[in-house]
Amino acid sequence: MDAECALRVDVLSLFPGMLSGFTAESMLSRAVRSGIVQITSRSIREWTTDKHAIADDRPFGGGAGMVLKPEPLARAIGDIKRTESCVIYLCPDGKLLSSELAEELAMSKHLILLCGHYEGIDERIRGKYVDQEISIGDYILTNGTLAAAVVIDAVVRYIPGVLGSEQSLQQDSFSDGLLAFPQYTRPETFEGTSIPEVLLSGHHKKIAKWRQEQRILRTKQRRPDLWEKFLKSSKSLPEI
Repeated sequence: MDAECALRVDVLSLFPGMLSGFTAESMLSRAVRSGIVQITSRSIREWTTDKHAIADDRPFGGGAGMVLKPEPLARAIGDIKRTESCVIYLCPDGKLLSSELAEELAMSKHLILLCGHYEGIDERIRGKYVDQEISIGDYILTNGTLAAAVVIDAVVRYIPGVLGSEQSLQQDSFSDGLLAFPQYTRPETFEGTSIPEVLLSGHHKKIAKWRQEQRILRTKQRRPDLWEKFLKSSKSLPEI
């Protein structure tokens, strides 16, 4: 890994091309071009040894679908893993991705994201080679590469120098357990609706107070579960 690179990410997938367009745009593209982040997506089939590059097989005990074979996965991880590496398997029964977890992973030097497919991967790989398992939500995707893209995007934004403004992190939803405040831009009046007058006041303290009130109100109304969690984890109510 280059000295100036803050984070290296290696993605192991049956369909590595799914990630190329995602990392070639917007924030991730800038992070890669600047050398802050290195992202490599490779096919698990590179580590197969048969002429047909078979990376999956039928599950023992019967049942629908296929399971990714342990040998190619073990070889792939063995070739890529370094002392500082963290191997993450994207799966429905992993720890739920959160802003706290993303910020924690952003302090890593090297992430290896293992993408499942079909019915997942051989359990022996999970037990011996995987350091952490992450889920991006309670639903099923056709391929873990999509989940890997979400994890990369969530993590990279916490690396210094990636965002155009570090203040954006502080204003994001979930940055402190609350949802973000509503945003407005020009024109001042759109289809008969004007923006709140306080935003035109130029009074920074009043604007900050209004925004905090909106964050609390929006969290209470739209995500009462987050509001309850916020109250339990906070020693005092947020100032308004």
